[in-house]
Amino acid sequence: MDSPEHDRLRRMALRHFGPPHTPGLVTGLEGFLTATVNGLIDGLAGKERIDVVDDFAFPLPVTVICHLLGVPREDEPRFHLWVNDIMNSVDYDPETDPKEKLDKGVRARNDLRRRLGELVEQRHGRPADDLLSRLANDDGPDGRMTDADIVATAKVFLVAGHETVVNLVANGMLTLLRHPDVLRRLRDEPDLIVPLVEELLRYEPPVQIIPCRAAYSDITVADTVIPKGSQIMLMLASGSRDPERFHDPDRFDPDRRDNQHLGFGSGIHLCFGGPLARREAQIALGELARRLDRPRLVVDPPPYRPSPVLRGPIHLDVEQGDG
Repeated sequence: MDSPEHDRLRRMALRHFGPPHTPGLVTGLEGFLTATVNGLIDGLAGKERIDVVDDFAFPLPVTVICHLLGVPREDEPRFHLWVNDIMNSVDYDPETDPKEKLDKGVRARNDLRRRLGELVEQRHGRPADDLLSRLANDDGPDGRMTDADIVATAKVFLVAGHETVVNLVANGMLTLLRHPDVLRRLRDEPDLIVPLVEELLRYEPPVQIIPCRAAYSDITVADTVIPKGSQIMLMLASGSRDPERFHDPDRFDPDRRDNQHLGFGSGIHLCFGGPLARREAQIALGELARRLDRPRLVVDPPPYRPSPVLRGPIHLDVEQGDG
């Protein structure tokens, strides 16, 4: 979506997601995030082999976003299934995959949209602290969002905010296991997690490419003119490894200074879920490093999703304990 409609809807959503109108949203989730992460890790106790994706990274963001939106606890299992079916259908290949994979994704999208619509309708006239209630009852300077826009915004949180966090956590654990010295250091220096996650967003970002943008005017980049109207692909991962901007860009360095990566995009479309994604990854990776017992990779490299846009392993098998 482009300005001015994009700007209006973004302002309306941001009023309830962060400063200056809702400054304590992410910090207010701290206890819930920590409890959710540790509850998932508790479920790994006694297992010699775990899948960091299926057992941990995949359920984490759905649980967090459902809590943020105000989805009833009894609905959460359905939301987990819907998001799972939607994400599986993203990689649908008509030459190799059964059509049922695509059909399940379509049904999940329709079921998710219908249930979110019901929840938004129930919130009218019943203000509460959850995001759906705030959006459904807010008459701010830009007016009130339509129910359809609230549902679309909630779907963005659930789907776009899910796969990215899954990949960030999985890529992060994989990178730590490939750099055991950093993993050991993180256990001894828990504050390292903040710059470490920033370096992960630069070094192994969940979103590699933003496709299908159009040039609004002629643009000159590195002595090359991109004509107005040209379709462009923004190579975020490449930009974050630009040797003219980052020293030794192919090295993972959690002590890197002035780390202005493109992990959350840039400009007016900068990901406004970034603060929440950062904190989820910080708590998740910090607790995994602290609590897993001598973790080690089973397969390296692990299998990846066949996507040029989103980068992350489908599975990340890890052994722990004496093995």
